Amino acid sequence: MLDCPPTCSCSQTEIYCNKSDNGRFFPLLALQDTGNNGTSVDIAELFKNITSIHIENWTGLQTLRDVDMELYTGLQRLTIMNCNLWVIQARAFAQNPHLRYINLSKNPLTTLSWQLFQHLQLSELRLDGVVFDCGCDIRWIQLWQQRGEAGLHTQQLYCKDGASKIRLQNMYIDNCDLPEISVSHSSVLVLEGDNVTVSCNGSGSPLPEVDWTVSGLHSINTHLSNVYWPNIHSINLTLFNISRDDNNFQLTCIAENVVGMTNSSIQLNVQFPPVILRLAEPEQRHDTCIEFTVRGYPHPKLRWFHEQKEIVENEYIRTEMDFYQDYLEGCLTFQNPTHINNGNYTLEASNSLGTVNKTVYGHFLIAPDLNDDVPSPPSDGDAGRPDEDTFGVSIAVGLAGFACVLLLVLFVLINKYGRRSKFGMKGPVAVISGEEDSASPLHHVNHGIITPCTLDAGPDAVVIGMTRIPVVENPQYFRHGHNCNKPATLVQHIKRRDIILKRELGEG
Repeated sequence: MLDCPPTCSCSQTEIYCNKSDNGRFFPLLALQDTGNNGTSVDIAELFKNITSIHIENWTGLQTLRDVDMELYTGLQRLTIMNCNLWVIQARAFAQNPHLRYINLSKNPLTTLSWQLFQHLQLSELRLDGVVFDCGCDIRWIQLWQQRGEAGLHTQQLYCKDGASKIRLQNMYIDNCDLPEISVSHSSVLVLEGDNVTVSCNGSGSPLPEVDWTVSGLHSINTHLSNVYWPNIHSINLTLFNISRDDNNFQLTCIAENVVGMTNSSIQLNVQFPPVILRLAEPEQRHDTCIEFTVRGYPHPKLRWFHEQKEIVENEYIRTEMDFYQDYLEGCLTFQNPTHINNGNYTLEASNSLGTVNKTVYGHFLIAPDLNDDVPSPPSDGDAGRPDEDTFGVSIAVGLAGFACVLLLVLFVLINKYGRRSKFGMKGPVAVISGEEDSASPLHHVNHGIITPCTLDAGPDAVVIGMTRIPVVENPQYFRHGHNCNKPATLVQHIKRRDIILKRELGEG
C-alpha cells in the first residue's frame, strides 16, 4: 500500500488534491510499512496503476520537474490548476506516453514549448485563464488553434503585448514560421555493400535545427552539417557498406524551431540475392503444408521440383504466400496427398542477383504392400520347372488327342463293318448273307471260335462279335442235332415281303 499526502485523497487509480497547500513539490506517494518483513513490493507497478492526478490551489508548486512525473507511467489525465506554476521543464512528460488530457488553466505561465507534447497523442489541452507573453515562442499555440488541434479552438486564449492584452488569434509575429525542408532523393536504390550519400536542407526563420533520425539503422553512417546564414541549415548523411537489413528503411530528416517541426523521408531500397530462411517438412493443417520463408530483393521468383521434375500447379498442389517487405512467407499446399507424393521437394528462388535452392523430404502416406498380388520371381532351384511343366502338359495333350483319334477310327470301323455283317437284318427275320464260300456260315461266327452249341444264348439268337442277333433256324441246316436244347422243328411261316434275295449260293 502507498501513503497518500495529507491534503489529498487517494485510491488505487487516482490522486485528488483540491485543498490549499504551500508545498513546493509535486505530491509523491510513499511506501507504507505493513510490517510484512521480507516481502518485496513492486513499487513501480503500484505507481503505474495511477491513471488520474488532480492538483488545485497548491500555491507553493511553481516548477514541474522532469523527475516529478516519471513514476506515473500509466497516467492518462493530469490537472494542475490555479497554482503558481510558471515553469515546466523540457522532459516533464517524457515518461508519460499515455497522457491524453492536460489541464494547466489559471497558472502564471508566460511561455510554453510544443516539444513538451510532441510524443503525446493529446485529445485536449486546457489553457483557460493563462495569459502568455506575445512572441514567436507561442506561435505554435496559435497554429494549433487555427487547425483545431487538442481542443484549443474552443478556448479564448490571450497574450500580453507590452501593457495590452490581445487575443492570441490576432497576434502577428514577423519572421516566425514553421521551417521548410527538402531532401535530395525521394528514394534510393543500392546494392548490398555499396555506399551512398543523401542530403537534407532545412530553411526558415528562426533558423531550424536539422538532423537525420537513424535510430534502428544497421549500416555505418556519418553526418556532415553546414549552415548557410541567415536561414539555411544543410546536413549530409553517408551510409557505408549498406546492409540488407536496412532494406525499406525510412531515412527521415527533421527540421524544427520554436514554432514547430517538419520532416521529410527517403526510402532506402537495398538489393540482394535471395536466401531461403526456412523450408519445413510437411505439416497437416486444413490442407498439408510445406512451409517456407524466403528473403530477397527484388522479390525472387519461386519454382518447386518433385524428384527433380518441376511441379505444375493445379487444384491439388498449389503455392500460397504473402509478401512482407522483402520476405515471402507461405506454403506449398497439398490437397489429400498420397504415397505417390512422397519424395524430395526442392524450392528454387531466383532474382536478377542470384539463385538459391533447398531440399526437404516429404512423407505423406506409407505405400501399400503389393507382395500378395504380384507373384514372386522363381528361385534358382525352380528355374527349370516351368519348362518341365509345359513339356508334361504337351505330352498329356498329345496322348489325349491320340486317344480321341483312335476312338474316332474305331467308331468309324465299327460303324462301317458292323452294318456289313455276315448276318443282315430286316425286320424280325434274319437272312444269312455271306461273302465266303461255306455251307455252314454259323461255324464262322465270331471268327470260327464258337459254335452254335457252345453259345450261351437264347434258342432263337446267335452272337456275332459281342452282339446277340435273333434268327429263325432252318432245320435243313441243323438236322443233325446241332440244336442241343430242342428237337428239330419246321421252318416257321415267313412272309414273302420279309425275304430279300441277296445272291445265289449255288446249292441247298
